[in-house]
Amino acid sequence: MCSLGFARSLGFALIPLATCCIVANILLFFPDGKMNYIQDGNVTKYVWYFMGIGGGGLAMLVPTCVFLGMEKCVDSCGTDSCAMCGSVFAALVGLAGSAYCFLISALALLEGPYCFTFLGWYLFAREKWSECIQPAHIVEWNVTLLSILLGLSTLEFLICFLQLVSGLVNAVCRPCCYKQEYSLNA
Repeated sequence: MCSLGFARSLGFALIPLATCCIVANILLFFPDGKMNYIQDGNVTKYVWYFMGIGGGGLAMLVPTCVFLGMEKCVDSCGTDSCAMCGSVFAALVGLAGSAYCFLISALALLEGPYCFTFLGWYLFAREKWSECIQPAHIVEWNVTLLSILLGLSTLEFLICFLQLVSGLVNAVCRPCCYKQEYSLNA
């Protein structure tokens, strides 16, 4: 039963992380808090990959729901091992989603913000960030939000990896190691 409680606590931990990933990705659509940049198509292409909404957010619903509902699964299928196998597959979905969020956020951070300069709208690398005129503080905006996405997706990855290991150990070892029944009668 300890592994079920552990999985449930991991499921609860994923909820705020996934919510923050969604919010951070949505904020990337509105540099300087204005809508005109998205309407004019002046946001970086990586925002449209929905790394925080899809990878770090919605993909995390699968492991979250499975981890939180494992006790019901045990009641219906009868064994911890069956529930742990389901949690392993859910953890793999979570690992894929968090890895996607991390990779796209890292690529967006490396490529730099889409900003207006004296030469027009350009996507700049780090060495030319000082040339950005508009949107105001776009470099700080992108670096902060993308760094948040990197950190959150790393935490999500670690949580799903922990459950993957826990689920594998419990699904594989528990049936082998706990075949004997112990009695407290002396």
